[in-house]
Amino acid sequence: MHKLGNNESQIRFIEQKAREIRIDIVKMTGKAGSGHPGGSLSAADIVAALYFGDVLRVRPGEPDWPDRDRFVLSKGHAAPVLYAALARKGFFPVEWLDTLRQLGSPLQGHPDCKQVPGVEVSTGSLGQGLSMAVGMALAGKLGRKDYKVWVLLGDGECQEGQVWEAAMAASHYKLDNLIAIVDHNGLQIDGKTEDVMSVDPLGDKFKAFGWQVLSVDGHNIPSLMEVFGQAMGVKDKPTVIVAETVKGKGVSFMENQKDWHGKAPDAAQLEQALKELTAV
Repeated sequence: MHKLGNNESQIRFIEQKAREIRIDIVKMTGKAGSGHPGGSLSAADIVAALYFGDVLRVRPGEPDWPDRDRFVLSKGHAAPVLYAALARKGFFPVEWLDTLRQLGSPLQGHPDCKQVPGVEVSTGSLGQGLSMAVGMALAGKLGRKDYKVWVLLGDGECQEGQVWEAAMAASHYKLDNLIAIVDHNGLQIDGKTEDVMSVDPLGDKFKAFGWQVLSVDGHNIPSLMEVFGQAMGVKDKPTVIVAETVKGKGVSFMENQKDWHGKAPDAAQLEQALKELTAV
């Protein structure tokens, strides 16, 4: 097991960053009048722990550092959570967040690696991110690099067949430098994943494909830090972390509501969301 720092002050710091990221998400989507707040909010704790828990080895001032860890947001519609984390980490000015989805802005509705520092690959066509992450991990192995490749998928996204082709390849090549996280919030744009096309039991499926399977409460920072450390210590096989989350987490009227998959808050809703997120 790889030991990560998990002291009380660090946990509070990560939790504060997750709160800031959630505030950024609702502000961005509210100002833009469009976007995907639900699945961005559900992933906020996961992304905050990765970027602010010293899990990812990255250099904001040198985003193309060859030995950096790679993070792939396969569920590319959740771009607001990634943009917020990158801005808060120092990859680009926080002021950019005010331009989400505006004409001429680098912050498009889905991440563009040619315009946004820190974005590894352009994503948004669901099911492709894990394949790209497999390629990065395999390149790392062939190049004798010690970087890790992390990829965040949605549970609804796991309905895509390409995910399972990539899962099979990752196991075949024993890519122990590849760690996938599934944001298991149980909802997609058309409703419950179990009703649209059940993907459960996800852990058993990945295990059958030869992966190490871990599970975690995706909103518990100490648990996330512990499971990330476990994943980083796995040898000879890829690892998947099934993170149990709540869609729209942190905003009461968005939680567990499929309608907030791809709908922005209006002025009154934004005010209410910010009131809840800024409450001590």
